[in-house]
Amino acid sequence: MVFSKEELVGLLSAGGCHILDLMKRACSPGRVTYSRNIFIPITRACRNRCGYCTFRSDTPDPPLMSPELIIQELEGARRAGCTEALFAFGEEAHQFPAVREELEGMGFNDMVDYTCHVCRMTLEETGLLPHTNMGVLSYRDLKRLREVNASMGLMLESSSPRLMYTDAHRESPGKDPELRLRTIRDAGRLRIPFTTGILVGIGETVEERVDSLLELRRIQDRYGHIQEIIIQNFRSKEGIPMENHPEPPLLDMVRMVAVTSLLFPDVSVQVPPNLNRETGEVFLLAGADDWGGVSPVGRDHVNPEAPWPGIEELRRVTESAGFVLEERLPVYRRFISEEFLSPLVLDKINELYKDLI
Repeated sequence: MVFSKEELVGLLSAGGCHILDLMKRACSPGRVTYSRNIFIPITRACRNRCGYCTFRSDTPDPPLMSPELIIQELEGARRAGCTEALFAFGEEAHQFPAVREELEGMGFNDMVDYTCHVCRMTLEETGLLPHTNMGVLSYRDLKRLREVNASMGLMLESSSPRLMYTDAHRESPGKDPELRLRTIRDAGRLRIPFTTGILVGIGETVEERVDSLLELRRIQDRYGHIQEIIIQNFRSKEGIPMENHPEPPLLDMVRMVAVTSLLFPDVSVQVPPNLNRETGEVFLLAGADDWGGVSPVGRDHVNPEAPWPGIEELRRVTESAGFVLEERLPVYRRFISEEFLSPLVLDKINELYKDLI
């Protein structure tokens, strides 16, 4: 189904389509998926200072997680049945002297060198499947990481350049939407299964939300590599520059989820369950069909105040809305092929995870 910008703005606006009609159009009863993961914050160093972030640090301690510590945590995750190793850290972290010193001491040139080593080590020593999210990357760096990742991700957040002059992104050069869109396009050129998303409630207008979705739709129409879109609500946290900024109303989020589901029938729509613990069923009824990565052994280091629900709690929530919960890998089934995965990753999946494909 093709939508014009004007139609999408109407669907997202309170005066447009009645919200119950919109939810009925978007909802397709069936399965809701999740990936059992562990979140590894390799470093909190980051060149961006987003107005809503508590993850980054000017003096991360330790500056860089060691391979030994990473493997130790991954082994615990493997014993808990995890299949995904989510590696996340700030952009251009090797610009920080303490991080650079650690990298040089281990013989690595930059964070991409180190991440490639960590991902290969993860595959070979634990069997967990890496999913790396490390911000804006060059085509060359994406190509290197593709060899050792099952999937990768980068939140678009917003395509609005106006937000670069607001509290949200004023001090965040890596949040320039052109840079982020270029990275998502390059991932498509490289046939990398990709997760992206929109951050709702950071000062964007309804029209800007639509523009962001249409940018992603154009990329998906050309490359077809986007496997899921996260619709994430801004949450206020103590001590952040946007501490007093209002959170998006529930019905704004419901409309955004429903419209995304209608615009992307070929892509899963995810709502983070730990940020919406009391309202998760509502989003399923609005078209969401994925809970994303949920960890039984760790926390969400980006939102540490919001613990993950347990798998059984997630199952109860899902079934109460009339859906069936199903575990998946960090790469969706339709991307498990030689077209999208390196031989190393594809062989590991076929060796260890046939029951999930």
